[in-house]
Amino acid sequence: MGNSRSQAGQNFCSQFLPEEQAEIDRLFDALSSETHGSDTSPRSFSLKALKNHVGEALPPEMVTRLHDGMRRVDLTGKAKGPSDNVSQEQFTVSMSRLLKGNSEEKSLVILKMISATEGPVKAREVQKFTEDLVGSMVHVLSYRQMLRGWTQKRGPGPPARVQALAGQLFSEMDTQGGEKLPGPQQLDRECDRAMIEAWVFRAPLVATFLSVVIHRGFLLLRSPLDLAALVPERHVDQERVFESILDVPSVIYINAHLRRELRQRWRLLFSSELHGHSFAQLCGRITHRGPCVLLLEDHDGQVFGGFASCSWEVKPQFQGDDTCFLFSILPRMAVYTSTGYNDHYMYLNHGQQTIPNGLGMGGQHGYFGLWVDVDFGKGHSKAKPRCTTYNSPQLSAQENFSFEKMEVWAVGDAAGSQQAKSNKSILDVDPEAQALLEISGRSRHSEGLRDIPEAE
Repeated sequence: MGNSRSQAGQNFCSQFLPEEQAEIDRLFDALSSETHGSDTSPRSFSLKALKNHVGEALPPEMVTRLHDGMRRVDLTGKAKGPSDNVSQEQFTVSMSRLLKGNSEEKSLVILKMISATEGPVKAREVQKFTEDLVGSMVHVLSYRQMLRGWTQKRGPGPPARVQALAGQLFSEMDTQGGEKLPGPQQLDRECDRAMIEAWVFRAPLVATFLSVVIHRGFLLLRSPLDLAALVPERHVDQERVFESILDVPSVIYINAHLRRELRQRWRLLFSSELHGHSFAQLCGRITHRGPCVLLLEDHDGQVFGGFASCSWEVKPQFQGDDTCFLFSILPRMAVYTSTGYNDHYMYLNHGQQTIPNGLGMGGQHGYFGLWVDVDFGKGHSKAKPRCTTYNSPQLSAQENFSFEKMEVWAVGDAAGSQQAKSNKSILDVDPEAQALLEISGRSRHSEGLRDIPEAE
């Protein structure tokens, strides 16, 4: 597993494999040679050398944080001020803890990245660190061209969804006694090492984002991180330019809550921008297509949606299972999972006289946690005080909302859903045709004259 690098660091054992340690050593050699040249003094590297090596791959404030976290590592146990440079022992210890360490080891370096003080830090300092971390993660993936087809929304100031994702991660921080105080009161609270350690354990994306920043920012090639499980590959059949409601922070956040086998690729099934404002088109394009994510952006700019764990079917009964969930992207990111109170996970119906026609998730008829009406462009999110199925609040700005943008993305491998369709009639294979036929009020004359596949 590698060895300690000097007498001063003799109590530390590197957690890197030999080939990984060799790569860490090569990176240190490159950084220290830029600082010292042919100097024979103990080798170290400066902030300037680190910034020159990283270039524009990371924002300057994150490079400074990483350098501070390294140079503040105390290997001697003596209380003295840190050097301005980073020694080889400090570099190895810091990288080992951040990339291979447990929550306690990671929190030791994170605290030094946040503040020069030895004691507790203010919650507002943790919040700022979290925003810098999320912004740097998105920045380096964009700089290294590793967004896998997704685009990052541009604009002045920190992107709203970077702040929303940072806010969600920060909300995982428990203040003393588990209190959640509003506004400045919460930000003035002190966070000690135990709280930071618990936060790193409770919010695994913090460690994941640090790994991305280091591996992609420093170009450490032996990354154990499965980037495909973090950022799914984006597939859109249409050749025309299509700007999704989703951007990098929001797709990463939703993807992290899916089962691992569903995280690799997302395929666009329906977009109101590409396929029109038609409930028949929606039904035709999303039924029998496997698990999917649906999103809406209402006229007030709030973004929200739900994950359907199985194929949508047009029928008057509720469907789905307890792995379905609702979520919010803006103004805040949050996921709302099953309460177990009822099984009203998914609902899709039309052409009925006595029961609602539309798409719904959670709650009950006429009072859904998320509802898209058959009169496309209208919906509601009724949750006073909370949706019974998902414990979600009102997701839209207005209880009864209007929207222009809606998208549905199939997640995971398409092979299963294609296999399920192989023995069906043309109306089964083309659910859009089926939906149009049923909406027009015409019957399917072949219904009842053939065997129903076992899967149904």
